[in-house]
Amino acid sequence: MTGSVPIGLSTASVWPLRANTGFELAADLGYDGVEVMVWTDPVSQDVAALRRCSRRTGMPVLSVHSPSLLITQRVWSPDPVVRLRRSVEAALELGARTVVVHPPFRWQRRYGDGFADLVAELEQRSGIEIAVENMFKVRPPGGGRNSRVSAFRPSIDPTDVGYRHYTLDLSHTSAARMDALALAARMGDGLTHVHLADGSGIPKDEHLVPGRGDQPCAELLESLSANGFGGQIVLEVSTRHSPQPVRRAKDLAEALLFARFHLGQ
Repeated sequence: MTGSVPIGLSTASVWPLRANTGFELAADLGYDGVEVMVWTDPVSQDVAALRRCSRRTGMPVLSVHSPSLLITQRVWSPDPVVRLRRSVEAALELGARTVVVHPPFRWQRRYGDGFADLVAELEQRSGIEIAVENMFKVRPPGGGRNSRVSAFRPSIDPTDVGYRHYTLDLSHTSAARMDALALAARMGDGLTHVHLADGSGIPKDEHLVPGRGDQPCAELLESLSANGFGGQIVLEVSTRHSPQPVRRAKDLAEALLFARFHLGQ
Protein backbone atom coordinates (compact mmCIF):
# COMPACT_ATOMS: atom_id res chain seq x y z
CA MET A 1 0.00 0.00 0.00
CA THR A 2 1.52 3.30 -1.09
CA GLY A 3 0.18 5.59 1.65
CA SER A 4 -1.48 5.35 5.04
CA VAL A 5 -4.95 5.99 3.55
CA PRO A 6 -5.91 3.25 1.06
CA ILE A 7 -7.15 4.52 -2.30
CA GLY A 8 -9.45 2.17 -4.13
CA LEU A 9 -11.16 2.04 -7.50
CA SER A 10 -14.87 1.38 -7.71
CA THR A 11 -15.76 -1.27 -10.26
CA ALA A 12 -18.57 1.14 -11.25
CA SER A 13 -15.80 3.23 -12.83
CA VAL A 14 -15.46 0.77 -15.72
CA TRP A 15 -19.20 0.45 -16.48
CA PRO A 16 -20.50 -0.98 -18.80
CA LEU A 17 -17.59 -3.43 -18.54
CA ARG A 18 -17.67 -6.10 -15.86
CA ALA A 19 -16.13 -6.04 -12.42
CA ASN A 20 -13.11 -8.14 -13.41
CA THR A 21 -11.97 -5.27 -15.65
CA GLY A 22 -12.07 -2.98 -12.62
CA PHE A 23 -9.76 -5.31 -10.70
CA GLU A 24 -7.36 -5.51 -13.64
CA LEU A 25 -7.23 -1.74 -14.19
CA ALA A 26 -6.80 -1.06 -10.48
CA ALA A 27 -3.79 -3.38 -10.43
CA ASP A 28 -2.29 -1.96 -13.63
CA LEU A 29 -2.63 1.65 -12.46
CA GLY A 30 -1.35 1.16 -8.91
CA TYR A 31 -4.50 1.47 -6.83
CA ASP A 32 -4.52 -0.07 -3.35
CA GLY A 33 -7.67 -2.12 -3.91
CA VAL A 34 -11.21 -2.03 -5.23
CA GLU A 35 -14.77 -1.34 -4.18
CA VAL A 36 -17.21 -3.81 -5.69
CA MET A 37 -20.39 -2.20 -6.95
CA VAL A 38 -22.98 -4.97 -6.76
CA TRP A 39 -25.40 -4.56 -9.62
CA THR A 40 -26.66 -6.26 -12.77
CA ASP A 41 -23.15 -7.41 -13.75
CA PRO A 42 -23.18 -11.13 -12.83
CA VAL A 43 -19.51 -11.06 -11.79
CA SER A 44 -20.29 -8.40 -9.17
CA GLN A 45 -22.92 -10.69 -7.63
CA ASP A 46 -20.69 -13.77 -7.43
CA VAL A 47 -18.52 -13.79 -4.31
CA ALA A 48 -16.45 -16.75 -5.50
CA ALA A 49 -15.73 -15.01 -8.82
CA LEU A 50 -14.79 -11.80 -7.00
CA ARG A 51 -12.44 -13.72 -4.74
CA ARG A 52 -10.74 -15.18 -7.81
CA CYS A 53 -10.40 -11.69 -9.33
CA SER A 54 -8.83 -10.44 -6.12
CA ARG A 55 -6.34 -13.29 -5.93
CA ARG A 56 -5.43 -13.12 -9.60
CA THR A 57 -4.75 -9.36 -9.58
CA GLY A 58 -3.50 -8.97 -6.02
CA MET A 59 -6.15 -6.32 -5.42
CA PRO A 60 -7.92 -6.58 -2.05
CA VAL A 61 -11.60 -5.76 -1.80
CA LEU A 62 -11.74 -2.67 0.38
CA SER A 63 -15.51 -2.25 0.32
CA VAL A 64 -18.74 -3.61 -1.07
CA HIS A 65 -21.44 -1.28 -2.41
CA SER A 66 -24.78 -2.83 -1.55
CA PRO A 67 -27.28 -3.02 -4.47
CA SER A 68 -29.20 0.16 -3.68
CA LEU A 69 -29.95 1.61 -7.13
CA LEU A 70 -33.32 1.49 -8.85
CA ILE A 71 -31.90 -0.91 -11.44
CA THR A 72 -30.69 -3.29 -8.72
CA GLN A 73 -33.90 -3.65 -6.71
CA ARG A 74 -34.09 -7.36 -7.54
CA VAL A 75 -30.38 -8.21 -7.37
CA TRP A 76 -29.89 -10.99 -4.77
CA SER A 77 -33.45 -10.41 -3.49
CA PRO A 78 -36.43 -8.07 -3.93
CA ASP A 79 -36.26 -7.55 -0.15
CA PRO A 80 -33.87 -4.67 0.72
CA VAL A 81 -33.21 -6.16 4.16
CA VAL A 82 -31.96 -9.36 2.54
CA ARG A 83 -29.84 -7.36 0.09
CA LEU A 84 -28.12 -5.47 2.90
CA ARG A 85 -27.56 -8.63 4.94
CA ARG A 86 -26.06 -10.37 1.90
CA SER A 87 -23.81 -7.35 1.28
CA VAL A 88 -22.44 -7.68 4.81
CA GLU A 89 -21.94 -11.41 4.32
CA ALA A 90 -20.09 -10.73 1.04
CA ALA A 91 -17.86 -8.16 2.77
CA LEU A 92 -16.99 -10.71 5.46
CA GLU A 93 -16.19 -13.38 2.89
CA LEU A 94 -14.07 -11.01 0.80
CA GLY A 95 -12.23 -9.44 3.74
CA ALA A 96 -13.67 -5.99 3.10
CA ARG A 97 -13.90 -3.42 5.86
CA THR A 98 -16.91 -1.45 4.66
CA VAL A 99 -20.35 -1.80 3.12
CA VAL A 100 -21.70 1.30 1.39
CA VAL A 101 -25.47 1.67 1.32
CA HIS A 102 -27.94 4.34 0.23
CA PRO A 103 -30.72 5.54 2.55
CA PRO A 104 -34.09 3.85 1.99
CA PHE A 105 -36.36 5.07 -0.78
CA ARG A 106 -39.46 6.93 0.37
CA TRP A 107 -41.74 4.10 -0.72
CA GLN A 108 -39.80 1.48 1.28
CA ARG A 109 -41.79 2.20 4.45
CA ARG A 110 -41.14 -0.96 6.43
CA TYR A 111 -37.47 -1.03 5.46
CA GLY A 112 -37.16 2.67 6.22
CA ASP A 113 -38.81 2.37 9.62
CA GLY A 114 -36.30 -0.25 10.72
CA PHE A 115 -33.27 0.87 8.72
CA ALA A 116 -31.26 2.58 11.47
CA ASP A 117 -31.78 -0.35 13.84
CA LEU A 118 -30.89 -2.84 11.07
CA VAL A 119 -27.64 -1.00 10.31
CA ALA A 120 -26.71 -0.88 14.00
CA GLU A 121 -27.51 -4.58 14.46
CA LEU A 122 -25.49 -5.69 11.44
CA GLU A 123 -22.51 -3.58 12.47
CA GLN A 124 -22.62 -4.96 15.99
CA ARG A 125 -22.82 -8.58 14.86
CA SER A 126 -20.35 -8.45 11.97
CA GLY A 127 -17.78 -5.78 12.80
CA ILE A 128 -18.29 -4.41 9.28
CA GLU A 129 -18.66 -0.63 8.93
CA ILE A 130 -21.96 0.15 7.17
CA ALA A 131 -21.39 3.63 5.77
CA VAL A 132 -24.63 5.38 4.76
CA GLU A 133 -24.19 7.64 1.74
CA ASN A 134 -25.43 11.17 1.05
CA MET A 135 -27.73 11.45 -1.96
CA PHE A 136 -29.36 14.14 -4.15
CA LYS A 137 -32.81 15.20 -5.27
CA VAL A 138 -34.23 14.12 -8.62
CA ARG A 139 -36.76 15.54 -11.06
CA PRO A 140 -40.11 13.78 -10.63
CA PRO A 141 -41.91 12.31 -13.67
CA GLY A 142 -43.76 15.13 -15.35
CA GLY A 143 -42.04 17.70 -13.16
CA GLY A 144 -40.77 21.02 -14.47
CA ARG A 145 -37.18 21.70 -15.40
CA ASN A 146 -36.31 23.07 -11.96
CA SER A 147 -38.57 20.74 -9.99
CA ARG A 148 -36.65 18.46 -7.62
CA VAL A 149 -37.81 16.10 -4.89
CA SER A 150 -36.06 13.70 -2.54
CA ALA A 151 -36.61 10.04 -3.31
CA PHE A 152 -35.11 9.12 0.06
CA ARG A 153 -36.42 9.01 3.61
CA PRO A 154 -36.17 11.02 5.64
CA SER A 155 -33.89 13.11 3.39
CA ILE A 156 -30.83 13.06 1.14
CA ASP A 157 -28.61 13.90 4.14
CA PRO A 158 -27.89 10.84 6.32
CA THR A 159 -26.78 13.05 9.22
CA ASP A 160 -30.45 14.01 9.64
CA VAL A 161 -30.87 10.54 11.17
CA GLY A 162 -27.42 9.92 12.56
CA TYR A 163 -25.40 6.76 11.90
CA ARG A 164 -22.13 5.45 13.22
CA HIS A 165 -20.47 5.51 9.78
CA TYR A 166 -20.94 7.61 6.64
CA THR A 167 -19.87 7.70 3.00
CA LEU A 168 -19.35 11.19 1.57
CA ASP A 169 -19.93 11.31 -2.20
CA LEU A 170 -18.76 14.54 -3.85
CA SER A 171 -20.58 13.95 -7.12
CA HIS A 172 -23.78 13.75 -5.06
CA THR A 173 -23.01 16.96 -3.15
CA SER A 174 -22.53 18.71 -6.49
CA ALA A 175 -25.85 17.44 -7.86
CA ALA A 176 -27.57 18.41 -4.59
CA ARG A 177 -25.82 21.81 -4.39
CA MET A 178 -24.71 20.92 -0.88
CA ASP A 179 -21.60 22.25 0.83
CA ALA A 180 -19.36 19.17 0.85
CA LEU A 181 -17.01 20.49 3.53
CA ALA A 182 -19.92 21.41 5.80
CA LEU A 183 -21.42 17.96 5.30
CA ALA A 184 -18.07 16.36 6.11
CA ALA A 185 -17.97 18.41 9.31
CA ARG A 186 -21.46 17.21 10.27
CA MET A 187 -20.39 13.62 9.64
CA GLY A 188 -17.45 14.20 11.96
CA ASP A 189 -15.61 11.09 13.12
CA GLY A 190 -18.32 9.01 11.44
CA LEU A 191 -16.88 9.91 8.03
CA THR A 192 -14.99 6.72 7.25
CA HIS A 193 -15.47 6.39 3.49
CA VAL A 194 -15.23 8.85 0.60
CA HIS A 195 -16.48 8.45 -2.95
CA LEU A 196 -14.09 10.80 -4.68
CA ALA A 197 -15.44 12.33 -7.88
CA ASP A 198 -16.47 15.76 -9.13
CA GLY A 199 -19.45 17.54 -10.61
CA SER A 200 -20.17 20.73 -12.50
CA GLY A 201 -23.07 21.86 -10.34
CA ILE A 202 -25.87 20.72 -12.61
CA PRO A 203 -28.58 18.59 -10.93
CA LYS A 204 -27.16 15.37 -12.34
CA ASP A 205 -24.90 12.66 -10.93
CA GLU A 206 -21.86 13.20 -13.17
CA HIS A 207 -18.95 11.47 -11.38
CA LEU A 208 -16.29 13.51 -13.15
CA VAL A 209 -12.56 13.02 -12.66
CA PRO A 210 -11.70 15.03 -9.50
CA GLY A 211 -10.42 18.48 -10.37
CA ARG A 212 -12.64 18.82 -13.43
CA GLY A 213 -15.66 20.23 -11.62
CA ASP A 214 -16.69 22.61 -8.85
CA GLN A 215 -16.34 20.42 -5.77
CA PRO A 216 -13.68 21.01 -3.08
CA CYS A 217 -12.02 17.66 -3.76
CA ALA A 218 -8.51 18.92 -3.08
CA GLU A 219 -9.52 20.80 0.07
CA LEU A 220 -11.34 17.77 1.45
CA LEU A 221 -8.41 15.41 0.88
CA GLU A 222 -5.92 17.86 2.38
CA SER A 223 -8.16 18.36 5.41
CA LEU A 224 -8.61 14.61 5.91
CA SER A 225 -4.86 14.04 5.65
CA ALA A 226 -4.08 16.83 8.11
CA ASN A 227 -6.57 15.46 10.62
CA GLY A 228 -5.38 11.85 10.56
CA PHE A 229 -8.20 10.34 8.52
CA GLY A 230 -8.25 6.58 9.05
CA GLY A 231 -10.84 5.61 6.49
CA GLN A 232 -10.82 4.79 2.79
CA ILE A 233 -10.89 6.86 -0.39
CA VAL A 234 -12.58 5.27 -3.41
CA LEU A 235 -12.53 6.77 -6.88
CA GLU A 236 -16.03 6.43 -8.32
CA VAL A 237 -15.51 8.07 -11.70
CA SER A 238 -17.67 7.65 -14.77
CA THR A 239 -15.73 6.54 -17.87
CA ARG A 240 -18.75 5.62 -19.98
CA HIS A 241 -17.86 8.48 -22.35
CA SER A 242 -14.31 7.10 -22.64
CA PRO A 243 -14.95 3.85 -24.48
CA GLN A 244 -11.37 3.45 -25.68
CA PRO A 245 -9.21 1.50 -23.19
CA VAL A 246 -6.36 4.02 -23.40
CA ARG A 247 -8.66 6.97 -22.61
CA ARG A 248 -10.33 5.11 -19.74
CA ALA A 249 -6.96 4.20 -18.24
CA LYS A 250 -5.73 7.77 -18.64
CA ASP A 251 -8.74 9.20 -16.80
CA LEU A 252 -8.46 6.72 -13.94
CA ALA A 253 -4.71 7.26 -13.67
CA GLU A 254 -5.31 11.02 -13.46
CA ALA A 255 -7.91 10.45 -10.73
CA LEU A 256 -5.47 8.35 -8.71
CA LEU A 257 -2.66 10.90 -9.13
CA PHE A 258 -5.00 13.67 -7.93
CA ALA A 259 -5.91 11.69 -4.81
CA ARG A 260 -2.33 10.75 -3.95
CA PHE A 261 -1.07 14.30 -4.47
CA HIS A 262 -3.66 15.96 -2.25
CA LEU A 263 -3.36 13.28 0.43
CA GLY A 264 0.38 13.89 0.46
CA GLN A 265 1.24 10.38 -0.69
